[in-house]
Amino acid sequence: MNAEATPGRERLIEQFKADGLKVMFGNPGTVEQGFLDAVDAAADFRYVLALQETVAAGIADGYARATGGAALLQLHSGVGLGNGIGMLYQSLRGHTPLVVVAGDAGVRYDAMDAQMASDLVAMARPVTKYATRVTDPRSVLRTVRRAVKIALTPPRGPVFVALPMDVLDELNSEPVLPATVPLTDVAPSPASVGRAAALLAGATRPVVLVGDGVALSGAQAELVAVAELLGADVFEVDSSEVNIAASHPLRRGQTGHMFGPHSKELVGNADAVLIVGTYVFPEVFPELENPFRPGAKVVHIDLNAYEIAKNHPVDLGLAADPRHALRALAGVLEQRLTPAQRAAAAARLDVRTRERARAELAADDDGTPMAVFLRTLAERTGRDLIVFDEALTTSPLVTRYLPPERPGDYHLTRGGSLGVGFPGAVGAKLAHPDRLVVGFAGDGGTMYTHQALWTAARYGIDAKFVVCNNRKYRLLDDNIAQYWRERDIAEHPYPGSFDLAHPEIDFAGLARALGADGTRVEKPDEAVAAVARMLAHPGPYLVDIQI
Repeated sequence: MNAEATPGRERLIEQFKADGLKVMFGNPGTVEQGFLDAVDAAADFRYVLALQETVAAGIADGYARATGGAALLQLHSGVGLGNGIGMLYQSLRGHTPLVVVAGDAGVRYDAMDAQMASDLVAMARPVTKYATRVTDPRSVLRTVRRAVKIALTPPRGPVFVALPMDVLDELNSEPVLPATVPLTDVAPSPASVGRAAALLAGATRPVVLVGDGVALSGAQAELVAVAELLGADVFEVDSSEVNIAASHPLRRGQTGHMFGPHSKELVGNADAVLIVGTYVFPEVFPELENPFRPGAKVVHIDLNAYEIAKNHPVDLGLAADPRHALRALAGVLEQRLTPAQRAAAAARLDVRTRERARAELAADDDGTPMAVFLRTLAERTGRDLIVFDEALTTSPLVTRYLPPERPGDYHLTRGGSLGVGFPGAVGAKLAHPDRLVVGFAGDGGTMYTHQALWTAARYGIDAKFVVCNNRKYRLLDDNIAQYWRERDIAEHPYPGSFDLAHPEIDFAGLARALGADGTRVEKPDEAVAAVARMLAHPGPYLVDIQI
């Protein structure tokens, strides 16, 4: 070793800083103690403590989504990794670039099968893009750089590096260099774009299916240009960010994440389908047969080549950056569309515009506490806030009053497990301390990760939290009702395991117990005052709204 060698645990922190990872979320453990001791002594490096690993993973996920970059997460050996796996699945499905590290006792103990021994890499592999363990002190930083590169290269996703204590204790003289992330702003060839335009231009019932690949590419404007040229309805599929403004008349909402026949109904009459930045389809119970009608022309654009034609055939697949591909496609369509085709597309856009206007006129405030709260919040803030939405069955009401319009102002739950709403809001507020951030969650989801309130209070993170409290797992009620209908089972009381009413949970009291504050809203006239108290409170604040 040369004179510049320092312990690996200290050099590792310098590598994290070189990669812009200056905040680490986590929960400590004995096998990470030397590393965490070095973290406390490090300059320009911050550790954010959570009371349980699921919460730490959720905060890290929210922070990465809000910054648009990677986030650093520390878990404690096998038990901590096990606690965090459900949330890591969310990050994998949502393509969040998390750099996850966990300690173990040391390579020297591998043969002993001792207390807390586990195959960390095998545990992490199903919920990460890449999982590995460092076993040589000369390759600590090299391995971390590789992990950072993989996490940030589309399709993005979480990565995992196991860091044995004895490896980090060794002296390390590796160079500290930022990871090189390859550029993927790949444009399709003119010939390929021409083929895509030829397949789509003559459509009379075109549909565009989009996902978060659009947001990652920053292709919202290009998407709108293509949709308007085609006069195509736009449905969001694997979508949890703002891929098209909610107010655009061609946006028709989400296809859903549960039942394939619903998606088939939405796309089954289309004679041309453009898929951009998403896989099809992400339902729990997907349609096994091809949902597109015979003869429909299907074009799929995505940087993630694995997802192109993964489940259903397409006429043309383009492994390309959505922004560059859509921009080129719009240019060719501008030249190719005939006057009659332009007029037909404009007529379809006009129909949707008039339908949207009528729907807005017909929309009525139902006067419930939740509706009054959301309307008041929208009025008081001018809708200038960041929403982290895990409201689930209440989400349509949330987005009615706080519609997702601007990229970065709205983040929706993804991946299928509960508990992302409150930790996500904490992470988003850390990323944007000057913005108002409000997290929405159901009462069931809140109880998965309510400890996030403690982290918010500990660090003075001024996020706001809203419990959409229907005293049940309401989504399960809706889903089993569909199950009964499909099997001709007569309606009967919902399973008791779906009910959360007894004993009643005092969410405002729970917030106070965790160092935050809160209030309960039972009547519409209490909602207005609750908004005022929430916005005026200097710190984390929870509003429990009875539904």
